[in-house]
Amino acid sequence: MSYLYDVWDDFISLLFPRLCYACGNHLLRNENLICTECYIRIPRTAYHLQEDNPVARLFWGRCRIERAAAFSFYNKDSRIRKLIHNLKYRGVREIGSELGRIYGVSLKDTAFLEGINLIIPVPLHPSKERIRGFNQSSIIATGFSDVTGIPVNGSILVRQGFSESQTRRSRYERWMNVEGIFGVSMPEMAEGKHVLLIDDVITTGSTLEACANELLKCRDTKVSVAALAVAVV
Repeated sequence: MSYLYDVWDDFISLLFPRLCYACGNHLLRNENLICTECYIRIPRTAYHLQEDNPVARLFWGRCRIERAAAFSFYNKDSRIRKLIHNLKYRGVREIGSELGRIYGVSLKDTAFLEGINLIIPVPLHPSKERIRGFNQSSIIATGFSDVTGIPVNGSILVRQGFSESQTRRSRYERWMNVEGIFGVSMPEMAEGKHVLLIDDVITTGSTLEACANELLKCRDTKVSVAALAVAVV
């Protein structure tokens, strides 16, 4: 029976080949979304092991962040960039869950997650979420939660205003573009919590800074941040 299933699976693969979303090569039978070579070759930052790291420095003197890290580097033609592009612009939601799980496994049982008891994804404006059909940060956060066991709440932090794309904006322009557009709808849900803010890509940190500053208005709340990738600027 297993032999017949394998033959049928091979036949279907010829008609509808399963390709790696990072490199475009054919996936083997035991591979899902990302081939083994890409999984191995995606460069890890290991920033979660360094208190003083380039992501953490983005917030120095700007925002009281406990810890900050990113999984990989968002470079031109990088595998992680292609994966995130397929997630956001081709609607392959499963990539977000898978990458969230992969990052969650690497952070699980490390000091980076110590004391963190709530995950909050960076929210999209409702109109933008309706157009895209989902919030990529929420999907990443759900995958992360699946392996770490830390609960997700996507209702506490809300996007109150619409912002233009951050692409090609300077650091100051990015900060101005997100100033005052986030709010906390249920502050009591964040009070006394150590929150992990999750996003897809960190460039200047202005979006995460704006989110964190709102959460830090809640009583006894601490904030750490993590993303799938950090842009090298």
